[in-house]
Amino acid sequence: MYVIKNATVYTMGKAGTIKQDIRLENGKITEIGNNLRAKSGEKTINAKGKVVTPGFVDAHSHLGGFEVNGAGEDLNEMTNPLTPELDAYYGINPDSIDFKGAIEQGITASCLVPGSANIVGGLGIVMKSAGKDRVIKRAAVLKGAMGINPKGVYSQMNRAPMTRMAIANMHRDYLRRVKEYMEKKEAANGDKEKMPPFDLGLEHGIPVINKEIAYKVHSYMHDSMTVLELAKEFDIMITLDHALGASDYLEELTDKHVKGIIYGPTAEPIFPGEGGKLDYEACIELDKRGVKVACMTDGPVTPKNMLLYEIGECVRRGMNPTRALAMITSNSAKIVDVFDRVGSIEVGKDADILIWSDMPAVATDAVLETVILGGEIVKN
Repeated sequence: MYVIKNATVYTMGKAGTIKQDIRLENGKITEIGNNLRAKSGEKTINAKGKVVTPGFVDAHSHLGGFEVNGAGEDLNEMTNPLTPELDAYYGINPDSIDFKGAIEQGITASCLVPGSANIVGGLGIVMKSAGKDRVIKRAAVLKGAMGINPKGVYSQMNRAPMTRMAIANMHRDYLRRVKEYMEKKEAANGDKEKMPPFDLGLEHGIPVINKEIAYKVHSYMHDSMTVLELAKEFDIMITLDHALGASDYLEELTDKHVKGIIYGPTAEPIFPGEGGKLDYEACIELDKRGVKVACMTDGPVTPKNMLLYEIGECVRRGMNPTRALAMITSNSAKIVDVFDRVGSIEVGKDADILIWSDMPAVATDAVLETVILGGEIVKN
């Protein structure tokens, strides 16, 4: 249990940027105010001259499921283009060394999803980088994919999808079958004999149709418009993940079916076709239009501090630094539906806090000095 004193605090909540003290008790933020004193059993952290931010929330990652040590890809089932019945929960190694690397970057929570080999890959979860009760939200999203990833995998097998035509059709057919399944269940009115055969893959699509979770779709450039068309047709909420080339569709992406844009990663080769446009300005312009924008690592194969590179490039192009910081804190938490617990420094939220030598969205030499996760210091 701690009291953090004398810091400049970027709450990323309603209070904005403040100079107040923060009390952490039993894994939660319990008090924010002036001149707080440590109670019996509490330790004081003097953060004078320092900057405090919420822990970073990575809105799109594969940590623990794509082992860089050669243990395999447990989040990428490359045997069938439609695997909605799968659940990332079962493919993640919580002891993976990659989570330690996440902590060193200030990432305290990540939305972990199946890879993009499949058109529908399965459910994703939001999980902490350390601690005892690490799963924040299970069945947080349903992962989908467009473009070169499913094409590249299944064209080598000489099976669909080999084209974007097939990809669009298979997304549409899956969503249509989910709706028909729901209608049959409703018509049965509880009569077991009239119920359709149980289908876990279709069950996983029901919260998407009901707008309880987003359809989280790997998409670049013009593929984004295909996803938006599907969202309108089936009246579902989508997030467009990667989204390079989004600057071509700024007005279209203000549509009510777009829950958020998750941009990146960008420190990788620009490949031809769908991944050939690097446009940080899309983040700035979409943010101006009221669209929630986040950045991602796509970990674990991207460089360390990827999130800082991305928001730093947005600032360099004119974005307000606090708005840029939101893309890896409050915005990302809202987009993956965990803002009730993380993404801002507010009373009642989880005590996931970073202490910096300077403002990380501005100072290129800012040092992450302390990471507090669930009220415990995990890096110092």
